[in-house]
Amino acid sequence: MKLSVIGCGYLGAVHAASMAELGHEVVGVDVDVDRVERLSRGEPPFYEPGFAELLRRGVDEGRLRFTTDMGDVAGARVHFVGVGTPQRESGYAADLSHLDAAMTSLLAVMADHPVPGALVVGKSTVPVGTAARLQEWCGSEGVAATVVWNPEFLREGFAVQDTLTPDRVVYGLPEDRAAGEAARDLLDEVYAGVLSHGMPRLVTNYQTAELVKVAANSFLATKISFINAIAELCEATGADVTRLAEALGHDERIGPKFLRAGVGFGGGCLPKDIRAFMARAGELGVDQALTFLREVDAINQRRRQHAVAMAERHFGGSVRDRRVAILGAAFKPDSDDLRDSPALYVATRLVGQGADVVVTDPIALPGLHARYPHIQTAPNARAACVDAELVMLLTEWTDFTGLEPDQLGSVVKERAIIDGRNALDPARWEAAGWSYRGMGRASTTW
Repeated sequence: MKLSVIGCGYLGAVHAASMAELGHEVVGVDVDVDRVERLSRGEPPFYEPGFAELLRRGVDEGRLRFTTDMGDVAGARVHFVGVGTPQRESGYAADLSHLDAAMTSLLAVMADHPVPGALVVGKSTVPVGTAARLQEWCGSEGVAATVVWNPEFLREGFAVQDTLTPDRVVYGLPEDRAAGEAARDLLDEVYAGVLSHGMPRLVTNYQTAELVKVAANSFLATKISFINAIAELCEATGADVTRLAEALGHDERIGPKFLRAGVGFGGGCLPKDIRAFMARAGELGVDQALTFLREVDAINQRRRQHAVAMAERHFGGSVRDRRVAILGAAFKPDSDDLRDSPALYVATRLVGQGADVVVTDPIALPGLHARYPHIQTAPNARAACVDAELVMLLTEWTDFTGLEPDQLGSVVKERAIIDGRNALDPARWEAAGWSYRGMGRASTTW
């Protein structure tokens, strides 16, 4: 089947390569000329495990191509739309200007080159009500296409896996039953290779499908901020949040995942999605239903500020001219994504306060150089820690969690470490003569 993917950033590029892997003929469209040229050469513009091989295979075998010309999507039966929906500069709401621009161009092509039964399939995270608006827009332009909302649930670091073997597939269909059934059947064809793995396929209306992604992200953010709030209480009382979280995790109603306290979450999804969710609730007159998300967001911001305060306390109140090694720049391991990264927040704050900061990251340094050329970097942890008076672990790459305390201790000026991800064994580091501080962890524990 000929498919198009409109918007070839992180979401769109992975989706396009995955659809080609399933055997479809895929054309990806993006306005970024450099990105399109790199993708066309089979070169990934971002780091994602497994993506490079998938991309090269699709391009080399001729099933996958990329273009800046929207006219190249003519004749496709299904058009996936995966453009970015960032937070507006003027508030919390989602900025849909990229989506609307893409739809304007796409509908013009579809009007000139009609394909019976064509689908416009939304992948982007959008405010509830967007799909219905786009379906109405199709009608007003005389385009006989059905809009379906098919939210993505990608985790950075697992995006290929989550596209080809997701834990669920959701179709948001229009009220018109005949159109909805035809759209469902066509999407089943597209996803035949995915559905063959037996994961649940949920069919619902537009509004439910649009809310699934933001509701899932809001729940996840709430769980992370909950344990981080408990970490604050643990620090005030001498309790150990890691043992507390372990005990909580044994309750099957709660579960152990995402109960690790630390410097908080970041990236391009959770922070902006929960804010857009709150903004949309306000527009719908039900803002009180989501007021708790304001505190979720505030707790998350407070954790990264707390990490800065921990460094200040270590140096007696001022970090000026003190050498600090920061392990990690990306917002999470197995990604080069610097968007809203807690590690980067801490690094820039310390630099702003006059600290002599050196940052290292296994993958994200090129992006860091481009955005913050004034920040010192080092190619690895050992180099970053030379003469350091404080080491801060802020992204839990295995390169860092597997470090040997004695070996690292041979290059630092002072054996002091702040574990911003609670990813290290305190006893092991303290036995090697390190002063260890975790996030909400007791200095000694049974």
